[in-house]
Amino acid sequence: MQLVFASNNQNKIKEIQLLLPDSIQVLSLSAIGCLEEIPETADTIEGNAILKANYVTEKYGYNCFADDTGLEVETLNGEPGVYSARYAGEKKDANDNMDKLLLNLQEESNRSAQFKTVIALNLNGSQTLFTGIIKGKIIKEKIGTNGFGYDPIFVADGYTKTFAELTIEEKSKISHRGLAVKQLVDFLQ
Repeated sequence: MQLVFASNNQNKIKEIQLLLPDSIQVLSLSAIGCLEEIPETADTIEGNAILKANYVTEKYGYNCFADDTGLEVETLNGEPGVYSARYAGEKKDANDNMDKLLLNLQEESNRSAQFKTVIALNLNGSQTLFTGIIKGKIIKEKIGTNGFGYDPIFVADGYTKTFAELTIEEKSKISHRGLAVKQLVDFLQ
């Protein structure tokens, strides 16, 4: 089976491919000639995943899946949420985003947070959503060099290492994206 993953983010593509069985071949957006930036204008994580999946299906005619992920911090009323990638501005710089979040949490004792991934699958004319959530906390400084995004400041409940200290295989087994992809795989099989 061939599915387009509505992303050109090589980190995400590598993470997703690791989680999928060999029977599912993932094509990136560039592999189907989609080089434009797909608008993410919805005000929810679910809405952005649906927008991206529908864009590829409607414009290119492929069965595809798209994800959107947000980091939701309890004491900040769910911020940065749907704006996680551009929390500190449109250039989508991970270090700037983390610095802004750490600054906003400087005086806070409640550092509870969760990562939420929603995958929208468009397959043979119907759409299905899958949601993965991992709860944890935001630590006070960046630790680790693996992963991407907010990984250096997020520690999942029951763990002592940040996502950026885990290998991609370790992270994929427990992460929000890993949980959503597992539901996707179960559905496809």
